[in-house]
Amino acid sequence: MKQAENFKTPRLGYIYVMIAALLWAVSGSSAKFLFNSGVTPFQLVQLRLTISSVMLFLVLFIWRRNLMRIMPGDYFYFIFFGAVVMAAVQFSYLFAISKINVAAAILLQYLAPAFIAIYSFIFAKEKPGLITILSIAGAITGCYFVVGAYNLNLFSLNKTGIISGIISAIAFAWYSIQGEYGMRKYDPLTVIFFSLFFGAVTWNILHPPLESFFHARSSIQWGLILYIGVFGTVVPFSFYFQGINLIRSTRASITGTLEPITAAAISYLFLNEILEPLQMAGGIMVIASIILLQFKVEYDDKSPSLIRAKNLEKSDK
Repeated sequence: MKQAENFKTPRLGYIYVMIAALLWAVSGSSAKFLFNSGVTPFQLVQLRLTISSVMLFLVLFIWRRNLMRIMPGDYFYFIFFGAVVMAAVQFSYLFAISKINVAAAILLQYLAPAFIAIYSFIFAKEKPGLITILSIAGAITGCYFVVGAYNLNLFSLNKTGIISGIISAIAFAWYSIQGEYGMRKYDPLTVIFFSLFFGAVTWNILHPPLESFFHARSSIQWGLILYIGVFGTVVPFSFYFQGINLIRSTRASITGTLEPITAAAISYLFLNEILEPLQMAGGIMVIASIILLQFKVEYDDKSPSLIRAKNLEKSDK
């Protein structure tokens, strides 16, 4: 019986992460549909952050009110994390989707682990191994093909979206690095809520407050907007972090690569977005590089020297 439970637990973890990836993929394609129908990235980022923060506030206020408490010394951290980092992640990602193919925009954001590795080398003085170097080189080369840089006409048409996609990867890497501090002290839902809340405050200052809510829209548009705010933000984040609690974060990241694959299929079926063969090859190269990099991280965590170091640390305590 115990063996069956042990098998079921990681399987549920993979299912949770897969659900999150699928919901995010549908959210990206939904955003593209809205952009094609006249909604601007400025309006959608305001709508998404406002709806998701209000929804999560209601959920926490009713069921987990204790998760809405933070220590006074961390006020600045959460304000900066939400108002700057989360606000930048959401806008650059949506703006990239508005300019280039959904799958290409998502794949560009998947450069984030490579930027984290570069950050670790420059600032944390962590010497990269051969696998890390190959992974970064593979991811960058893959993105060269994904954005169509080999085709000067395609590249020139998408330059603004490509730059925004790269910025979204840098911003998401920044979000991941800064988020580690909050995750060590607070429940993930606490970090998510305050980052969404202060991100919403930012985009209700940079864009006229709640202006996006006062437009005449079709029922389909409002349905997709609500989907993006709830099932494209709050719900997948909850599933993703629940998955991480059941399986290693490394495996969760690898399983998350289902997102760009699903987004490409959905965009092809419903938005007639087609990636050229070289772009698809580049996408495969990006996903393979990220998987290789994540396996390298998992291998390092299991290395004998690191295990001995952790055991010594425990004995000291």
